[in-house]
Amino acid sequence: MSGGVDSSVTAKLLAQQDYDLSAVFMRNWDTRDESGTDTGCEWEKDWEDVQRVCRTLDIPCRMVDLSRDYWTRVFEPALKAWELGDTPNPDIWCNREVKFGALMDRLAENIEFLATGHYARKAHDPISLRPQLFRPLDRQKDQTYYLSSIPEASLSKAIFPLADLTKSDVREIAKQAGLHTASRDESMGICFVGEKRRFSDFLAEYIPQKLGHMIDLRTGQIVGEHRGLWAYTIGQGARVQGLPEKLFIARKDNATNEIWLAPGSHPALSASKITAKHWSWIWGDAPPLAIDTPAGLRARLQFRHRMLDVPCTVRRSATDAIEISFDEPQKAVAPGQIATVWDNDWCLGCGTISGVNTMDMS
Repeated sequence: MSGGVDSSVTAKLLAQQDYDLSAVFMRNWDTRDESGTDTGCEWEKDWEDVQRVCRTLDIPCRMVDLSRDYWTRVFEPALKAWELGDTPNPDIWCNREVKFGALMDRLAENIEFLATGHYARKAHDPISLRPQLFRPLDRQKDQTYYLSSIPEASLSKAIFPLADLTKSDVREIAKQAGLHTASRDESMGICFVGEKRRFSDFLAEYIPQKLGHMIDLRTGQIVGEHRGLWAYTIGQGARVQGLPEKLFIARKDNATNEIWLAPGSHPALSASKITAKHWSWIWGDAPPLAIDTPAGLRARLQFRHRMLDVPCTVRRSATDAIEISFDEPQKAVAPGQIATVWDNDWCLGCGTISGVNTMDMS
């Protein structure tokens, strides 16, 4: 439980069923490492909310401190990726490494299932009976993208009670049950950053400044200076004063520490194909057979939360990497982002984007 309305209603729904139920609150970020105090990130308020909901539902709860696991398995790898100029997704890594990793390991002897407030659906293949991850009813709240890296063993123990509910349904259930979280606002941003700080300012506390040139891709002329590749994302507005037109981040070169800019219509901002590394299929021993055929696997792809999935073709290369070709060029595709593949609404797995072929490449 996180202290929000989604996990509160998850607990409520399960409390109405025949489960030997208990709740666990994960503390993932130790603010003492950042500020020298034991407050911040609202974790104390979240923990109070969890305890209050559990008292209302008459179920036991406890807090598990996983801040060390989060630091070593999520935050440090993400920092290294940002410093190299990539765009990692720590929320996806957190589900794999902490919630469905370290937490499950910690609770292994005491639990049969782990239920969460994610908007996702689990089913079982009618022939093999292996677990499958599907999109939920509420597409506006769909969180299967964030769950796409969890392995089959973890998915087999997962329960997603909100699969057939909309957000408005969830709030109404909480209201009818007298749960004080019914009207709680949505949490925004990454916990360790908070909601009031600029993300680049937060990263500047951990990654040293490394000044470099910003260059107009069309002319090769230096038009500005940046403080570090980590402070910019592919497709982001360049925010360079004195330019006669708006330019966007088109490329980041880690070897030269240069950022290349282009206008929004430039083909360098549109990707036709990507390569992904560290690929993991949820059914790890049974990837789709079509990826090894010349025609490839026809699928749907998502590389950002809240984007509409797009049609693509997935193939495995001779080097065992995954190559994905878009039916239509896609903008703002960045190395480090997570590419997740679906067969219609069935989530098959994901990998980290390592290469991007843009429309201006031969």
